[in-house]
Amino acid sequence: MEFFKIGRDIPFMRYARLFNIISVVTFLLAVVFLFTRGLHLSVEFTGGTVMEVAYSQPADLGQVRGTVAALGYGDVQVQNFGTARDVIIRLPVQQGKSSAQQSEQVLTALRAASPDVQLRRTEFVGPQVGDELARDGLYALAFVIVGIVIYLSMRFEWKYAVAGIIANLHDVVIILGFFALFQWEFSLSVLAAILAVLGYSVNESVVIFDRIRENFRRYRKMSTVEIINNSITANISRTIITHGSTQIMVLSMLLFGGETLHYFAVALTIGILFGIYSSVFVAAAIAMWLGIKREDLIKTGRKDGDPGDPNAGAMV
Repeated sequence: MEFFKIGRDIPFMRYARLFNIISVVTFLLAVVFLFTRGLHLSVEFTGGTVMEVAYSQPADLGQVRGTVAALGYGDVQVQNFGTARDVIIRLPVQQGKSSAQQSEQVLTALRAASPDVQLRRTEFVGPQVGDELARDGLYALAFVIVGIVIYLSMRFEWKYAVAGIIANLHDVVIILGFFALFQWEFSLSVLAAILAVLGYSVNESVVIFDRIRENFRRYRKMSTVEIINNSITANISRTIITHGSTQIMVLSMLLFGGETLHYFAVALTIGILFGIYSSVFVAAAIAMWLGIKREDLIKTGRKDGDPGDPNAGAMV
């Protein structure tokens, strides 16, 4: 299905050098922010106190969040747990206060605002657990990256694998750079969003690479640059449909999902936008500069033009 069909190919590769310079600068800035400011890790990674409380009526999460924030907890996670009456609160570690003192202080404040609140459980998540989560998250990220490289190498050719993984890492580092720059909270849900972005971005690159392979078979007299421009132009309508519908869903989470889904949706929004950009101006451009050619994608036992060549008559 296509919303529209573009009659002339858009010369994307004419601006590839300019946009890749911008990408390099953005990538380096993101790395600088990561090393100088660091990520603002959530309680899941750093450790802290976890409380579960219950109300007789559906809880007002905004009121609960405000009550806890008034106690000096700027980085507090408040979300429903199970039903609308059950609330889970994650508190960061405070110097000079034990987990029991923190939970007692918070429960007293909550009962002052709503006397019907009951404490279901409280537990302390140590930093050792947070270290394990961080390590497992890095392992998951590494396995996804290695899997993408293997998949692209088998599906296409090593030049496409290199181009695709550089574009994917470009997206991941820039997302992390945004979170480091603005000190947004980095939680397990954000890590899940980054893993989703990796798969989403590589899918867009694969679609463009598939079209490039198809056009190499179809158009014998086109140069590599013309093939790439034609392939990207032909996919614009699909890109608008796919990414537009996905972004509408993500925006609904961003606007109406509340505090719990906010940064998850923010990470997905950044990833989707940069995923489109990197597939066109990073992955395709790097593949072009690595010297992709028709022979990389079409391996046959006959020479072009042989009577048995199924593509012998496909010329423009």
